[in-house]
Amino acid sequence: MLTPGDVVEVDLGMPAGSEAGLRRLAVVVTARRILRGGPNVVQVIPLTRTIRSGGSEVLIAPDDGNGLDGPSAAQCQHLRSVATTRIQQRRGNVGPLVLAELRETVALLLDL
Repeated sequence: MLTPGDVVEVDLGMPAGSEAGLRRLAVVVTARRILRGGPNVVQVIPLTRTIRSGGSEVLIAPDDGNGLDGPSAAQCQHLRSVATTRIQQRRGNVGPLVLAELRETVALLLDL
């Protein structure tokens, strides 16, 4: 079962324009109460190893818990809903502090 903050390998398909796409790591940001119900679709934030300066990306350093191989940027501007069948495997979890930062950034982007 997925949990909020899980780092997963996901197939986002062919991108159009500047969209995040292809097979890559992403962080699950769907609420725990929704995940408990075993949804067919979850919300993820794609990760990239290309580090840019900008207010819509959150830098995540690799650690023993998250399964990242190197520093990554969570591309909050590319928040996606994906079918759970697109998720290939779980690599780790970013933890509650990074998850909170991701959700806060998404909230700012959506003016919530």
